[in-house]
Amino acid sequence: MRITDVRVRKITKEGKMKAVVSITLDDEFVVHDIKVIEGEKGLFIAMPSKKSADGEYRDIAHPINSSTREMLQRTILDCYEKALLEPDEEI
Repeated sequence: MRITDVRVRKITKEGKMKAVVSITLDDEFVVHDIKVIEGEKGLFIAMPSKKSADGEYRDIAHPINSSTREMLQRTILDCYEKALLEPDEEI
């Protein structure tokens, strides 16, 4: 599995969420709404989730092993850091 595209939408408001990211895998499958969060120990990613009937949030899509999660996080955070160097888009 290869990440073939990463799209970073920076969040300019104050808060813990710093960006929302979409990734494309093998030029064939896309995952939207991966969040870049500032935590106590630094930046991390949160996979897309939805609120269940019991009030808990459950991931909709997620890696099933830690090495894949680490690869996703490293790639996404590297792209986020590069996006910080780019000027903000005017809307």
